Amino acid sequence: MPEGDSLHRAARALQVLAGQVVEVETPHPRAATKRIAERLDGLRLESVEAVGKNLLLHFEGGRVLRSHLRMSGRWRVEPRGTARRGLPWLVLRGDVHEAVLWNGPILELRTPERLGPDILAEPPAYEEMLERLRSVLPTREVGDALLDQRVVAGIGNVWKAESLWEERVSPWRPLVEVADEELLAVLAAAHRLMAASVEGARSLRHVYRRAGRPCRRCGGTIRSYPQGEAARIAYWCPGCQRGGREPKS
Repeated sequence: MPEGDSLHRAARALQVLAGQVVEVETPHPRAATKRIAERLDGLRLESVEAVGKNLLLHFEGGRVLRSHLRMSGRWRVEPRGTARRGLPWLVLRGDVHEAVLWNGPILELRTPERLGPDILAEPPAYEEMLERLRSVLPTREVGDALLDQRVVAGIGNVWKAESLWEERVSPWRPLVEVADEELLAVLAAAHRLMAASVEGARSLRHVYRRAGRPCRRCGGTIRSYPQGEAARIAYWCPGCQRGGREPKS
């Protein structure tokens, strides 16, 4: 799933269209039913920003187009008139470039729902994030809570796993058993790792998708197991990330 850093890279790429009057097309039949092209074609794209896992495109007149990529969506910026196969969800055509959205199932012309503070903001609102984490059910597992976009916007499964490993916090620990200092350290680690990814750094993965392999820090065997109502896969090292009720199998 594309995470906050991927959306920030997409927002940066789409800046080439900011300030331009754009032609708007929705070639995919499912996108066409939303009547987005009719309402945005010929308007000026004023700005583009990433907020958590959402890409927000601000058009003149206060209109905001929200794009959420889910599992397989992708934005591409190409030279105007580039030949392509298939039906993209959306094409924004400027003077020289055009932005193309592929497999973008969530595309809404509206104001997005209330999101938590963005983990990639500069500077991040760590105290507000901590306050929101403390406002949810204290028995909720920390790994599950970090994926709640109403609490902290932008963290996905990759950086949840890696930031918890960095600070030796088990994803299975309930929030009530995680000190404020630990939560702040995990949030700071997520910001640091994701900000580096935005800049193009290829960070070494320590636990994500490494189940059954040895931990690079302690040599323990990395495990994986579904977590939370959405059953997102948690990755952790029981040797150096201890606490909480770990699954038995």
